[in-house]
Amino acid sequence: MSRSPTSSCSARSARSAAVVNEEIRGLLQRSDGLVLSTDDEATYQGLLVEWAAATRTTTRPTRG
Repeated sequence: MSRSPTSSCSARSARSAAVVNEEIRGLLQRSDGLVLSTDDEATYQGLLVEWAAATRTTTRPTRG
């Protein structure tokens, strides 16, 4: 069952990039290398947005 990219947006935004990345990998693995369905494509796009937001908020060590 696919989720709409806007469903549970506020709850999903707190997830780490690693968790979102695992969900993306699972979605793509389930597609078995085939074209994503319309619902899965929408889910994928929403996950990409969530992943990008999570990577912006991830604390990274400073270079020095």
